[in-house]
Amino acid sequence: MTTELPANAAIAFQGHRGAYSHLACQKVFPDQPVQPCTSFVDAMRAVENGMAARAMIPLENSTAGRVEEIYRLIPEMKLHLVGEHFEPVNHCLMALPGTRIEDLKTVSSHPQALAQCTHHIENLGLQAEAMLDTAGAALSVSHGGDRSRAAIASSLAAELYGLDILDNQFQDVLGNTTRFIILSGEEVRPAFDSKKAYITSLIFRVRNIPAALYKALGGFATNGVNMVKLESYIIGTSLSASQFHMDIEGHVDQRPLQLAIEELGFFAEDLRILGTYEAHPFRASRQFRD
Repeated sequence: MTTELPANAAIAFQGHRGAYSHLACQKVFPDQPVQPCTSFVDAMRAVENGMAARAMIPLENSTAGRVEEIYRLIPEMKLHLVGEHFEPVNHCLMALPGTRIEDLKTVSSHPQALAQCTHHIENLGLQAEAMLDTAGAALSVSHGGDRSRAAIASSLAAELYGLDILDNQFQDVLGNTTRFIILSGEEVRPAFDSKKAYITSLIFRVRNIPAALYKALGGFATNGVNMVKLESYIIGTSLSASQFHMDIEGHVDQRPLQLAIEELGFFAEDLRILGTYEAHPFRASRQFRD
């Protein structure tokens, strides 16, 4: 997935220690120190400025959908996408030691986590409070001394902040999974190996001509290249200019993909290849295909 890093090279992520991004860092880079950051922008800038070697950034969740902010930030950053990681998300409802579920009145967490637990929250009649990240919510509950407050976070956050887990599967849908992307300040492209699967990610805008998107994507069909994701979003303040984020199966050193991208370039503006990286094994699982 990525080249080996120096022992002191930090992995930046958004949130407090114990966040799901922290868990993802531990899975992918178990021997590297982590650098918690206040925001996604701060985590990405830490890599841009050389203060961290990589950034672990959530891009989408199987229950709550895409993290809109990240799609808008990526074009503004001079970073390269060098890997992906799929992390199972097991939300825990936690509170101060000795608290009972019937004592609770409010529950706090990141908006994405709250969205992934909506039905459980409503069934308990709790008031949801949005916070910047899941682990930060757990930290806040641990410092508050209020037994009517709960947080939704990881089991690691409960361990770090001394909270009791009242429900260790609080998410509405089992199999909840978040896809993380790994960003680097330098391009790290794996050598092509026919025995491995790869993903190539890119961003572009289409030219203002009739059927531009249809024509831009035609080269992928004619060259037998499988497009696995196409996300569109409005950029800037204009409602007429759309940016597209595309994930494609294949390595940029493969001729069919080169031809498809070349054809895309005839109809696209600001075409930028974000990176080519090994596909995570989760993509081959039945859970991903279903």
